[in-house]
Amino acid sequence: MDEERSPLRQLNEKPACHEPAEKSALSRLPVPSVKRPLPGKEQSAGQNSLRQPAKKRLLDQSDDKAPPNKRKMVSASVVGFKPRPPVMSQRPAVNPVYKTSAATVAGGPSRGAMKKPVAATSKPAAPSGVGAASRRPGWDLKGKMSDMQMKVSSYQEQVQNTKTQNRELREEAERARRELESLREEHSALLNKMSDVQCKVTSYQEQIQTISQENQGLREGGNRAQRELEGLTLEHSALLNKMRAYEMENQELSSLKRTLEMDLSRERALSAQRLQEVRELTQSNAEQTDKLHQGEMERRALHNTLLELKGNIRVFCRVRPLLDGGQQQSSFEIQPQDKTIVLVKTEESHIGKEKELHKYPFKFDHVFPPQCSQQQVFSEISLLVQSALDGYNVCSFAYGQTGSGKTYTMEGPDVLAGEEMGMIPRAVQQIFQAACKLREQGWEYQFTASFLEIYNETIRDLLVSNKTPKKMDYEIKRASPTADIRVTNLKYIPVSSEEEVLVLIKLAKQNRSTARTQVNDVSSRSHSVFQLRIEGKNAARDVSCNSILSLVDLAGSERVQKSQSTGDRLKEMKSINASLTNLGLVFSALASKDGFVPYRNCKLTYLLQDCLGGNSKTLMFVNISPEIESFSESLNSLRFASKVNECVIGTATANRK
Repeated sequence: MDEERSPLRQLNEKPACHEPAEKSALSRLPVPSVKRPLPGKEQSAGQNSLRQPAKKRLLDQSDDKAPPNKRKMVSASVVGFKPRPPVMSQRPAVNPVYKTSAATVAGGPSRGAMKKPVAATSKPAAPSGVGAASRRPGWDLKGKMSDMQMKVSSYQEQVQNTKTQNRELREEAERARRELESLREEHSALLNKMSDVQCKVTSYQEQIQTISQENQGLREGGNRAQRELEGLTLEHSALLNKMRAYEMENQELSSLKRTLEMDLSRERALSAQRLQEVRELTQSNAEQTDKLHQGEMERRALHNTLLELKGNIRVFCRVRPLLDGGQQQSSFEIQPQDKTIVLVKTEESHIGKEKELHKYPFKFDHVFPPQCSQQQVFSEISLLVQSALDGYNVCSFAYGQTGSGKTYTMEGPDVLAGEEMGMIPRAVQQIFQAACKLREQGWEYQFTASFLEIYNETIRDLLVSNKTPKKMDYEIKRASPTADIRVTNLKYIPVSSEEEVLVLIKLAKQNRSTARTQVNDVSSRSHSVFQLRIEGKNAARDVSCNSILSLVDLAGSERVQKSQSTGDRLKEMKSINASLTNLGLVFSALASKDGFVPYRNCKLTYLLQDCLGGNSKTLMFVNISPEIESFSESLNSLRFASKVNECVIGTATANRK
């Protein structure tokens, strides 16, 4: 195929436009030479004729009478080619092409069958009027275009002729292939005959001396058979060696099998021993789980007993740090054990001549000085928060005058992270961490959060934007005497992580009602109530519990003389003071053990009825301000907290099934 494509590749090459005029114009299509067959060998000549070039065979066919060895080589330009148009410059002669003889098709190419180069034919004569060495001027573009068109026409004719020759050569190659197949069939028949002759060798042994040629053939056949026998002998030896190697490998595998069987028996014995250990460990684990569950129940009982000894209503006092520019009151003292606070003030006597020193001592469950951090405060209520997971209702609320630090204590700053986090985010954090640890003991918890405010005796949902056009009606209702108090139309959002609750707290802080007064720049104008409903279940023990964690930030009490409130601020102040007064009445009734407790006097006490009525663990923060201007308000707050601390509301019970 390479020899057939080489003329086409030469035709596709772009001719040079500026070549010396002295060189003769030659055809770029080389004419391959073919070895001439001898007259005496017709079969070889017939095979060679199939492999002669198409152009030469055409010449040979045209002159059938002439013998093959006297036919002349004809230039490629004579057969099937038209004269080429004149060119601007003549091309150099094409390098001679050497081709190998195709006489030995069946036996392969002969060695050293290179032929002499065939002389290239000259280019066709130029058209009349144009000299061979003439050159057209540069401005004669039309003439140059005509010359190029004549060249292209000549090249197209040459390509067409070459394709025709190629097709004829392929036909001749197909005929040669068929002849080769026929020869192979004859060769196969001869081989079969030779096999028959070899079978009859015994009967023709007497004629071997007279038929030398047949004897020579038989000797050659014997030599071939001997070589085959030697090859088979070598192959037999190699197979014997492989068989010995396989036998040795089989012995090694058998030994390895015995070793593995011994190891397997040992592993089975060890597996049985470990299986027995696993059964023992499983039984021990079940016993340890039972003991752990019993220990958890005992811990909850002891924890509840400890809180009962401390009192169902506990009161903590926290003193706010002095703000910049404020003047501290005369003095206050915190006695040892952090449970007593004494307000000390120098006042004029009733006569008006001498000044007397007045002391007002108060004792609570714990007193936090101004330098106490949020973490130190929360460490005292963490046990109370843990009771919520044990199935007890827990309530914690902050009470005090406006600007005393209630909101900071319960919620902390706007950024709910770091050391300044309030009691609400810290309690939520502890709840979820403890629930994660109890999950290892088989407990699964579900949490539902809600956040509302009571503004001017109206309930608002802090988880709904204030920009919502539709206003909902919220009412406090109890479905049954044993059911929990719920608020209608309030959003109760299921939560599964601490981060989800913190997002809700942040939204509630943005929606809560606040305003600026003469006493506090950012004064809470409503009571906020955060509730986290907890439902726990231990399927393995068939035990369940549910509880409510309520964290309340009360609005601060105010005096008209100090706050100088007017308009909406005055209305808010009256509503706040009224609800705090009703809260005091509830605690007074509880302290005196009256048969009737006025829970329904306001929505705050009605909503917190379950937390204040006995079946709850309640904690009250009383926040006081250290400024001398707030002495009377701080004294009133401490007196109210002292009254609450004297209340005994009974023993809280866990909500378990």
